[in-house]
Amino acid sequence: GRVEVPRSVTAVLGQDVVLPCRYRAQEQEQVVQVTWLKRVPGAVAAEVAVLNPQHGEHVQEPFAGRVLRHGHGHLEDGDILLRN
Repeated sequence: GRVEVPRSVTAVLGQDVVLPCRYRAQEQEQVVQVTWLKRVPGAVAAEVAVLNPQHGEHVQEPFAGRVLRHGHGHLEDGDILLRN
């Protein structure tokens, strides 16, 4: 399979923005978890959110209340919404 994300996303300060992420699974593949990371040049990637159908969604404290799952249903749609 392959992950499909746009090369860039434009956001407006103070408004919500969706970060899209789609996984095009191959036959017999099933997505069981999606993990979003924040990468900053010269620093270790920080975990933002984990989406798991069995264990629910977990958003790390610095992002709590500001990051929500945007997609619905299967995790092949792993979009998240960044609020404000």
